[in-house]
Amino acid sequence: MSNMIGYARVSTRDQDCGIQEEALRAAGCNVIRTEKVSGTSRSGRTELETVLDFIREGDTLVVTRIDRLARSLLDLENIVSELRNKGANLKATDQPIDTGTAAGKAFLQMLGVFAEFETSIRKERQMEGIAKAKAKGVYKGRKRSIDRERVRSLHDDGMSPSAIAREMGVGRTSVYRALGMVAT
Repeated sequence: MSNMIGYARVSTRDQDCGIQEEALRAAGCNVIRTEKVSGTSRSGRTELETVLDFIREGDTLVVTRIDRLARSLLDLENIVSELRNKGANLKATDQPIDTGTAAGKAFLQMLGVFAEFETSIRKERQMEGIAKAKAKGVYKGRKRSIDRERVRSLHDDGMSPSAIAREMGVGRTSVYRALGMVAT
């Protein structure tokens, strides 16, 4: 018996998967997994991994839109390949995608390109905004996470970088960086 397995994702904690879940239920999904995590990479997406482990031959993974599944063309291709290898399909409720058809496969690849393009454009705009803010003296970056003076003082007192890292609860690389040394 084939299953319709739904996957819903939003990027931030203050967003809600409710609308996606309703659409997936209306599409006939008998299992729906949701998570609140960025789609720019597969790391940390435990619900997606659960779905990909669980899905079987003849099953269909259903999403509302492809950008809910992946924001990277490579990730999208890898997910579709995993589904294909298991004999499963992918469908989107809001887009004409069905990997069981040639047209659906072609449209999927076009949308994947646009999803990745959108992510790249967003990153470019963010970097432009940061550059402008830095030029105006408004953006200073995040505060240092390590007290460099304390690192230097402990080092001058004969403490090793590893011991300083343990003492301060930071990574050894951060200590080396604070001391102006290359980590070995």
